[in-house]
Parts: sequence; structure tokens; C-alpha cells
Amino acid sequence: MTRVREISSVIGVLLGAGLWLAADSAFAASFDCAKAKAADEQAVCANRTLNDLDVTMGELFSLDKRLLPMGGRDALIGEQQAFLKSRKACGAKVSCLTDLYQKRVAELRNIIETRVMTQGPF
Repeated sequence: MTRVREISSVIGVLLGAGLWLAADSAFAASFDCAKAKAADEQAVCANRTLNDLDVTMGELFSLDKRLLPMGGRDALIGEQQAFLKSRKACGAKVSCLTDLYQKRVAELRNIIETRVMTQGPF
């Protein structure tokens, strides 16, 4: 159990550092806001809360992708593509986007807590 707490602390520090760096640059979504054309992307770039959720989601997705075994990565990528389709369907509706991002962030955190921390790759 000590190993799990130690790993959890490291993951927390890494995620916190990523969020701190993201917060330092004004509205730095996980994609280039200068190229945002779709309504969902523009809404994320225009709303600080959505932007922060996007950055958190991007960091967690990247971390999960590195830590999951090959089969798990394929499923994760498929789930991310489904998320992006759902995000596009929200358009510029902030409440829809917020709910979607909160759910995705919880799913990605759950992968770390239930699959990575309990099963490896250690």
C-alpha cells in the first residue's frame, strides 16, 4: 500500500506541475486556440474553466496513454475519439461541455487509480 501512495504522490506532483505550467500561459488549451474553428474549440478557448478542464483532460490522457499496456492504449484512444465527437456535438454550449469534460476527467483519473496503481506497469 505504501508503494501505491508513493506512486499516487508522484502522479499528483506531475499533474500539478503540468497544470501550473498551463495556468501560467493564458488560455493554453490542449490544442492550438489560434487554429480553433469549430464552435466547441472556440468555446473551450474562450472560457477559462473549460480551458482548465481541457488541459487537465489532456494531461491525464497523455499520462494514461504512457502507463497503460498496448491493448489498454487502443481502448483509451477509442474512448478519446468518442469524447471528441461528443464535444463537437455540444457545440458552444458551455454547460454541455463542462459536464462532458468533468465526466472525462473523472474517467481518466479512475484509470490511474484502478488500473495503473493496482496493476502496474511497475
